[in-house]
Amino acid sequence: MDAIDSAIIDQLRRDARVSNNELAERVGLTPSPCLRRVRRLEEEGVILGYHARINPDAIDQGFEVWIELELADMKQATVERFEAALVAFDEIIEARRMFGSPDYEALVRVADRTAYEAFMTQQLTALPGLARMQSRFPMKTIKAPHEG
Repeated sequence: MDAIDSAIIDQLRRDARVSNNELAERVGLTPSPCLRRVRRLEEEGVILGYHARINPDAIDQGFEVWIELELADMKQATVERFEAALVAFDEIIEARRMFGSPDYEALVRVADRTAYEAFMTQQLTALPGLARMQSRFPMKTIKAPHEG
């Protein structure tokens, strides 16, 4: 990957809907070589896809909660059942298995505190193998990967 590829990636991060002509102009190429580079970056798996940023409040997901989850044991069967159940929830926006403690961190988005309480008590606490869970509510988002 060279400086032009990096510039293309940077521009697409800022605006994935930019036209190829505009992208080419921004990175100092003509449209044809720019399009070839974008397609190569897609084929090589550097560019994984293009996404729309959606206002979470508009889809009743304005309340964000980070949760830490620990399992009772790390047996393969427990891990597999837990992970399959966790990612099946639409309310789970991100989930990561961690080295060390906690075993998992996940981002939950729901409409409000009441919706989170219901989701937590009725869904999350029933996850197979769950030993402990802790919730944290952000005060303010300062920077997020989807921000430009």
